[in-house]
Amino acid sequence: MTGSRGRLEHMLAAAPRYAQANWPVLPCMPGEKVPATRHGFLDATTDPDKIAWWWRHDPERNLAIATGRPGPDVLDVDVRANGDGFAALGRLRREGLLDGAGSYVRAPSGGVHVYFIGSEQGNGRLPAHHLDFRSLGGYIVAPPSQVHGERYELISRREGRLEQGNLAGGRPAEDQGGLDWAAVTRLLDPQPERSVLRAAGAWPADPSRLAGWVARLAEGNRNDGLFWAASRALESGLTDLGELAEAARKTGLDEREIARTLASAQRRADRSVGAEFPGPGRPEPAGCPDPASRLPQPHAPVPGSPARTEPSLPQREPEAEVS
Repeated sequence: MTGSRGRLEHMLAAAPRYAQANWPVLPCMPGEKVPATRHGFLDATTDPDKIAWWWRHDPERNLAIATGRPGPDVLDVDVRANGDGFAALGRLRREGLLDGAGSYVRAPSGGVHVYFIGSEQGNGRLPAHHLDFRSLGGYIVAPPSQVHGERYELISRREGRLEQGNLAGGRPAEDQGGLDWAAVTRLLDPQPERSVLRAAGAWPADPSRLAGWVARLAEGNRNDGLFWAASRALESGLTDLGELAEAARKTGLDEREIARTLASAQRRADRSVGAEFPGPGRPEPAGCPDPASRLPQPHAPVPGSPARTEPSLPQREPEAEVS
């Protein structure tokens, strides 16, 4: 099968099958990882009529699965110019932390997605080890989607039901389970950035306060403001940027802008891993949101803009496709 007709048949076979296992699905932009719906993964559904409409309307759309119960948890092993997560993956396997894996999927980047039974753990990141964890409040692009002409492909699976993290179905397997992200973090990062930052009295980790500030940003300040808030959150050790994304939607930013801005902040955080942590003897960046009242004004220039002269956040890098 070739062309749009073949693509449609592939999608109308895969998407309903995920949905039948109670895994909510959503469309992404053709050839991209950016959701094609207004509210992103919050629009994910198992409704067969909605699913059919999405792909009959545009057969070229990619397919994503909302992660976390009732969907799967997924460990994303990244491959980047500065390294990959396969050494960390091997260590997790040796320690028995991958024993519950249901399926392995090869990503277009050369990385791997490892599927587990879903939980409500939330999302997590270990950038120094090139690992991302997708659970409640996230999504993952899934087969038969493609990016840059390369497809997501199932490369191995264990016997078991789809809802146990097995993309290919089969009979139930009692030994399949989940991934304990806290155990992964303890093994690979025994002194997480979050603990160091909080102990040092550095930037506060208050996603609700940051999200409230983002939601009040004026047009013309929204992208830089979201980038600034996401950078503050990541530097504080936070890993789930869902609240910031939802706040940005309220300002009118679309999914593509939000995804690219958050990805840009994450790339900056990845490059900063291993840098000296700010401590009591180092000055706090200008405009850093204090737990009480020191958030920058939403209508004022975002910290780090050229008009300010005090220490500031480096400027947001040019937009690039979400990695």
